[in-house]
This record gives sequence, structure tokens and C-alpha cells, in this order.
Amino acid sequence: MTVVPNSAPVNLPDIGSLAEIDWDFPERMSHSGIEGIHPYPAKFVTELPRTLLKLLPLPRNTAVLDPFCGSGTTLVESQRLGVPSVGVDLNPIACLMTRVKTSPLPPEFGKWARRVASAARRVGEPEVPDIPRLDHWFNGQVQSALAALSTEISATPSVQQDALRLALSSIIVRVSNQESDTRYAAVDKGSTSEDVYRGFLRAAHGLEDALHDRDYPFAPATVIEGDVLETRHSDIGKRIGMVITSPPYPNAYEYWLYHKYRMYWLGYDPLRVRSREIGARAHFFKRNHHTADDFARQMQQTLQLIGQVMVREGFACFVIGRSRIHGQDVDNARVLEDVATAAGFERVFSAERVLAATRKSFNLSHANIRTETVLVLRRRSARCD
Repeated sequence: MTVVPNSAPVNLPDIGSLAEIDWDFPERMSHSGIEGIHPYPAKFVTELPRTLLKLLPLPRNTAVLDPFCGSGTTLVESQRLGVPSVGVDLNPIACLMTRVKTSPLPPEFGKWARRVASAARRVGEPEVPDIPRLDHWFNGQVQSALAALSTEISATPSVQQDALRLALSSIIVRVSNQESDTRYAAVDKGSTSEDVYRGFLRAAHGLEDALHDRDYPFAPATVIEGDVLETRHSDIGKRIGMVITSPPYPNAYEYWLYHKYRMYWLGYDPLRVRSREIGARAHFFKRNHHTADDFARQMQQTLQLIGQVMVREGFACFVIGRSRIHGQDVDNARVLEDVATAAGFERVFSAERVLAATRKSFNLSHANIRTETVLVLRRRSARCD
């Protein structure tokens, strides 16, 4: 990674170096256990932010921003390189994941996980939350065990709760009647309360190992749980030298649906998330449905925020694919570039990358996603309005 002083001009990156990268990353491997601590759809591959951080110059005393931080890959890679970062996401499960991934391992975490499981087993009749269609998706034993674990986690010291809740969240679909993370079909898996407790302890042990194995210092990482369209520049709190992000594609992935029951069990409101989630398919099948123009407006608002916090000549890197909206293909990268140009950014590089055939989501048939565009922009003006 190249860091340039505040007073030095930020030159264009070596476009030849960017062009030499195989952005498909065909031989990619999981680089650490931290990537697999919790399921997440359409996850940002580690190599994307890592490569951009290494090839693009970052002004000294600036931070990296991901306004759609998802599972936290950009923040983790920034932290790995010693760079402060800020992430914003509407989805509380995404924010929980990112906070845990970028925080130190809580002291004696394994002991607290075992204590929670032991205490939960002794709970007689835990209070089960009011969740829609609960009996359809969770049998009685699983309901009681999840409720007992949730109650006991709430009684632990606050420093332990995020990691314990993430361990619990990671097993909820597995012990439910939902066939898989990407298929909403009810099947009887025969899960028992002991399956829940053992699964929780295994998840906690894996999480402990992944967090313990990190061998880099913890550069500051701030996670803002909220709608980026309502986020103010004062909320970011840092001078931003680079943005690395992948906005939700219109009518493609249903992030809220993927984590719906996790949100219910952890006390969040998935319907609120659905109502505000950019690109959620529900927005495109209502009476006054969204169009590509709505995505352009949302990106315009996002770029306005970026322009308010980014230093002059900073870089904004987007990874974005096409969408299919009511039978028409929409080139979201072109939409984004047009909006960015009007907001005071210029394109310095773009490349297409082929998505892995194993990538899963709820709506690939609707999304028509086969490739993504890596789009690198530079802020060319002192102010973006």
C-alpha cells in the first residue's frame, strides 16, 4: 500500500498495474478463519479490497470508507494493513459481523460461551419471542433452546455479547426447518435442543479460534448501523482517502430475507430493514415500484455523502453488476458512472470480472448476474455537490 503525505499531490495510479490483475481471482482461497465465521450472501471476495488497497495511493491521515459494508471485508482488509476504516450498513446482522471481525477477542470468551450454554440448559420455560410463523420454521425444542441461549447471552457482560450473539446467529438457519441459507423450503431436520447447544458451542469455538489467530494490530474500525441515505457527513467522523464498496444490485439479492429469522431471534426488525434496503426485490413488485432511476437517485445521494467526507483526489472504487428489472437488463455500472461524473468524479479504470458459478443467492434467476464491473473513480474537484 502506498501512503502519500497530505501536502503531496495524489497522482493517478499505475493503470498498467491495475490492468495486469486477473480480477476473476480464479485461484482464490480463504485466507483466514475469519472469512467463514458466519454465512453471508454474495460476499465481497477478500482479494478485491486487498488488491485495491495495495495498488492505489492513500493520503496520509485518511481512512477507508465502505458505505455498504456487508460482512465487513473492506474493513477487515483495511485493518490488516493498519489503515483506519468506517463502514455503514442498514442490516444489523451485517453490522454485528463487522464489529466482531474488527474487535479484539473478548477476554475468556470460551469460558463465557460454555457458561451461557450450561445456564441455558437449566432454564425451565424460557420466554419465546413472538415471531411470525414460528412453529412452521422452528420446532418446540429448538425454540426453547434458542430462547434460553438468547436470554443467558443478554445477562453476560457487554464486552462478551456481540461475539456470543454472532455465534448464536450463525446456527439459527442450520437448526431451523429452513432447507438451507439460500432456499426457503420447510423440511423436518429433526433438530433437538442438544443440537442447538452443541452447535452454539462449536460456533463459539470456531469464532474464538478465528479471532485469536489474527496476527495484525487493530487499526480503528468504526461501524455505523443505519441507512447510508440518511447518514450525515458528521457521522463518518474521519477524512476519507478511499472508498471501496459493492452497492446492493437492484432486484437482485435479498439481504434482509437471508437474515430474516436471525434478526427476529436477536431482537431486530427485519421488516424495517426490508422497507429501506436498496435493491430489495420487494421494491420492484409493488404498485409504485422502483426503477433504475431510483437506483441512480440512491447512488447520487451516496456519492454526495462521499464527496463531503473525501479528500481531494481520493479514490472511490465500486464493484457492481447488472440487474434485470421487469424484463430489461440494466447496466448498473454505467448508471453509477454517469451519476459519479455529474458529482465531480472521473473514471480512471474499469474491468469486468466473472462471478464464480457457485455463488448463491435467493434471486439469481431474477438478477441475471454473471459478471461484475470493477469501477475506479477519482474525485477531481475540491467539492462534490
